[in-house]
Amino acid sequence: MTEITTSDFQILLKTWTTDLIKYVPTLLGTIALYYAGKYIIRFITKLIKRIMERRQVDLALQNFLLQVVRWVLYIALFLTIVQVIGLPATQFIAIITSGFVAIGLALQGSLSNFASGIMILIFKPFRVGDTIEGNGEKGTVKTIGLFATVLNKPNNEEAIIPNTQLFSNSIINYSREEKRRVYVLVGIGYSSSIQKAREILLEIARQEPLALKEPEPVVYVEALADSSVNLSLRYWCMNANYNECYFRTLETIKARFDAAGVEIPFPQIQVHQ
Repeated sequence: MTEITTSDFQILLKTWTTDLIKYVPTLLGTIALYYAGKYIIRFITKLIKRIMERRQVDLALQNFLLQVVRWVLYIALFLTIVQVIGLPATQFIAIITSGFVAIGLALQGSLSNFASGIMILIFKPFRVGDTIEGNGEKGTVKTIGLFATVLNKPNNEEAIIPNTQLFSNSIINYSREEKRRVYVLVGIGYSSSIQKAREILLEIARQEPLALKEPEPVVYVEALADSSVNLSLRYWCMNANYNECYFRTLETIKARFDAAGVEIPFPQIQVHQ
């Protein structure tokens, strides 16, 4: 076993000290670069945030874009520090790239929902608080996430719909327009007077307190069905008053038709012996 003499130890210590002194400027430069990079990243993200707030970009989209920018800048800072130290940056780039590819393949379905969520936040086919119908579900938009949208249905049920299924299919937005037309379809018997029923329906629409005066309400003969003549009453109201107008109109039609002797047909079965 070789023994380390005092002379050998002094030589070794001197070599380590020399190497350490040589490395100190690089170490100090790396530390300075790291903190300077952090300051620049913070400045850039704050600047981007102010621009997005000024342009009223959706909050969820703001947070996502800021996270992406922050990660990209930190990866760039890391690769810069690696080059300053003297390590081969190309190997790190290859490792990072292969990692992103593997994650993308593993989360292909989730990334599709994610991309659709970004498109929804950018193009805004609906907003939080809108009443929409999509993917067979109807309700008020509760939250718009990056992967799924949550609807609150009329019976206080929660529907969670993946963003891909919403964005790739047709969406009906009931809240986008300020005004909305009330459409009520009612059938009368063939023995009842169409003119009399039309007058009653128009009077109901004109007396509706929340109905708009313009445009004027109209009544059309919609169809000559098997057991009824179908009439459609159409008038306009403010979007926020739609449900109140619609349900009150239905109830009033039944009461007024009964009082006037206008028949509303319903399925019947007659048994002859």
